[in-house]
Amino acid sequence: MKKLRALAPYLGLAAAFLLFAALGPAEFHGAYNLKTILTQSVIVGVGAMGMTFVIISGGIDLSVGSLIALATVALARMLNLRGDAVPAWLPWAAGAGAIAVGAMGGLCNGFLSARLRIAPFIVTLGTMQIFRGGAKWLAREQTVTAPATWLNGLMEVDPVPAWLWLAPGVWVLLGLAAAVAVILRYTVFGRHVYALGSNEATARLCGIPVERRRMLIYAVGGALAGLAGVLQFANLTLGDPTAAEGMELDIIAAVVIGGGSLRGGEGRAAGSLIGAMLMAVLRNGCNMAGIPNYMQNIVVGAIIIGAMGLDRLGNKR
Repeated sequence: MKKLRALAPYLGLAAAFLLFAALGPAEFHGAYNLKTILTQSVIVGVGAMGMTFVIISGGIDLSVGSLIALATVALARMLNLRGDAVPAWLPWAAGAGAIAVGAMGGLCNGFLSARLRIAPFIVTLGTMQIFRGGAKWLAREQTVTAPATWLNGLMEVDPVPAWLWLAPGVWVLLGLAAAVAVILRYTVFGRHVYALGSNEATARLCGIPVERRRMLIYAVGGALAGLAGVLQFANLTLGDPTAAEGMELDIIAAVVIGGGSLRGGEGRAAGSLIGAMLMAVLRNGCNMAGIPNYMQNIVVGAIIIGAMGLDRLGNKR
């Protein structure tokens, strides 16, 4: 049963791809659309890497979509500091600033849940509204245009230079997934993440600084949401305070589909990556097959329930 659960995300991805390859047009399995699917999985995938840490530790973050929107607006605002004359250092500084905004938002979530002992669901439900409101305030309730920089090319399906073959954002996601896998498997911090999710009381007795670790976990999750915001900006080429609305559900679904347990203690970077790709295949395949948007929502919801059902069944056995 354990091996089947580990293989389930891969089998699900293969089944979904084969289903849409049979039902959809021939262009679905063409090289260009495969590159498009990989590119479409990037923003959810990067957010899912941060959510993997949070969910393994036994937490949840409903504010990640709003934090992505806040990061995109902050990035656009920073790019406008020098008008149309953008110095070479400004895109780097603006990108780092967007990641820092995400990290601060995550740290706020961690502080409220760890130090003030408020349930993460309640904390992040509140900060979801706060961050969204902050994004609208910073954007003055409108989209924020910004000068064109190399950041705009991060999500190009046909990248420049052409030898990259895939969008730079895809390589960012793959490198990040490898780094997260190494951290979770081979570092003390990774072992602490699993320990917190498995049994927080035991982790405390073992000398793990539970509050500080939990704050760090949420800060890391927030920083990766900020990175997802940079990639969302590259996708939209502007700062949009309404961006990523509802994306928190796709991000959480990607982690759960990939083998993460909402009870904590389980999850892997590779599984979350496959979960993000599965979400992209579903949405892309439904669009190309002419399936209405409401059916996409029903399918995604059913998959989440099915993944949680398998998780509960496996733990009972």
